Amino acid sequence: QVQLVESGGGLVQAGGSLRLSCGVSGRTFSVYRTAWFRQAPGKEREFVSTIDWSDGRSYYADFVKGRFTISRDNAKNTVYLQMNSLKPEDTAVYSCTSSTYSGYRYSDYRAALSYNYWGQGTQVTVSS
Repeated sequence: QVQLVESGGGLVQAGGSLRLSCGVSGRTFSVYRTAWFRQAPGKEREFVSTIDWSDGRSYYADFVKGRFTISRDNAKNTVYLQMNSLKPEDTAVYSCTSSTYSGYRYSDYRAALSYNYWGQGTQVTVSS
């Protein structure tokens, strides 16, 4: 079992910054990668960023490159998402997710179905 708890969401003005945290507990040794997805009202869930625990490789959606940075702290079993230059269109519920899957068919880090554990989510609201 793997448990994920997000924190750090809130209300911020356009151009501001927020830092989200995702604490991972349980069978952390089985987690291969951890990612952030987001979903705004009336829109589909979309991939934001992911990081591999083994080597720290990270990947980003095009719309956040240069603004968001994902990182991990192995000792604390925590993944962070530093969000800078926030825009109103970034408003969404941000969810942390981890994958214990192995095999090529689960290697698409942009697909929600590649992850099997999800946190509750944290609301991020960016005002204009």
